Amino acid sequence: MTHNLMGAAQAYIALGWPVFLLGRTKRPVALCHDCARARDSPDVVHDPESCPCLTCHGFYAATLDPKRLKRMFEAVPGGMLAIRTGAPSRLVVVDVDPAAGGGASLVSLIERGLCPPTRFVRTGSGGLHLYYRHPGPTVRVPCSAGVLGPGIDVRGDGGYIVAPPSIHPRTGRPYTCGTPGAQVEEMASPLLTAVTAPPRSTNLPDRAVPATAWTTSPAPGSGGIAHPERLMAVLVDRIHWAPHGRRRTILYGCARGGARIAATGAYTPRQAREVLLAACERAGWDINSGTLAAIDGGFRAEGVTG
Repeated sequence: MTHNLMGAAQAYIALGWPVFLLGRTKRPVALCHDCARARDSPDVVHDPESCPCLTCHGFYAATLDPKRLKRMFEAVPGGMLAIRTGAPSRLVVVDVDPAAGGGASLVSLIERGLCPPTRFVRTGSGGLHLYYRHPGPTVRVPCSAGVLGPGIDVRGDGGYIVAPPSIHPRTGRPYTCGTPGAQVEEMASPLLTAVTAPPRSTNLPDRAVPATAWTTSPAPGSGGIAHPERLMAVLVDRIHWAPHGRRRTILYGCARGGARIAATGAYTPRQAREVLLAACERAGWDINSGTLAAIDGGFRAEGVTG
């Protein structure tokens, strides 16, 4: 199976799709000691995008380098193959879960012209991944759950999908290409409208932009913070790795940090809130009134409204 995964990974790299390895349970590989310590330190800015560690930080470790890929397979034997979605791969994936009502939702989307035929994958749990072309780095397509209907998730910027021929950990069935060699089609206009957030200001680099391309001086309106995007990425990473018993406490602290970033003008308060909430969703949190209260409380504590 490792040989098959390696061959598939090399094929994805040839398509320009950055790949990485998950653990055996669809979760990212645990952080190394140094990265975990940096994540938990409020005084350390640790940028996941530029971290040199081989498997830390989930999709941030995704690579197009065959040599680095080989080392990943050596470090994570038995791992599941994954593709980073969003601008880096130019992929947006519509994730259909029939068990949650996704089948009926997909029929509705097709009838309304939102999901035309494209390359797709049958997941190991009986669902579908529909691959569409990302509109490019100037347009942010956030990951979301339920925006297109029950049982439909969107994997865009800041996300990833498990890729064939990985084996589903619960069912033991492989992810398979439903249309080998099929093209990834452009997103239909109504689908793009439904899933995109407002375009970012041109002076705010997308997470897909390499860290080396960022300036070392404060961004316009950033209130003296040289890399507001990096700081926000640190907060997102802390949310992702927050243990169950401390999630609300960590989210409150991250919300205070997000509010401070918003106060500089690098983000609007609404944008900062959306980033934090999306991070919770991607980490698989149960979004409830307590989640929203933690974010609201953090912003209130910093005197940031909006």
